[in-house]
Amino acid sequence: MRLVIQRVSRAGVEVDGREVAGIGPGLVVLVGFGSGDDQDLPGSAAWAKMIEKTLDLRVFPDETGRLDKSLRDIGGDLLAVSQFTLYADCRKGRRPSFSRACPPDVAAGLFSRFVDDIRAAAPGRTASGLFGALMALDLVNQGPVTIILDSADFQ
Repeated sequence: MRLVIQRVSRAGVEVDGREVAGIGPGLVVLVGFGSGDDQDLPGSAAWAKMIEKTLDLRVFPDETGRLDKSLRDIGGDLLAVSQFTLYADCRKGRRPSFSRACPPDVAAGLFSRFVDDIRAAAPGRTASGLFGALMALDLVNQGPVTIILDSADFQ
């Protein structure tokens, strides 16, 4: 599992010109699953660590401007968006290969579980895009602050 975490002042997702999700200050989390991820991932230590890290990363400024507060500390919102392209292989040619991405039928269940688990632990509102849809993501990245997490780093 790979996460790209962006600190935002606001964000929204549209599908077919209709807003399906939106948040205020908080985090946008692009969520991708790899070909080695399966139904056992949600019960793993890596899964728990990725959720904990997402909610506890100190990427929000304190009163002095130092990045010292987490999403939990500020009570911020979170928008999760499925993103299989996080597993793009661009080593050959100009067209990325997505053979390293998790099959959609497995990834859909993993993404749904990720949203449920984040929603249960997050301090503010948790929203999500629509799995498999062609989405228009509108966000204002504050800082900019962008962090990448990979579950392989927590195994």
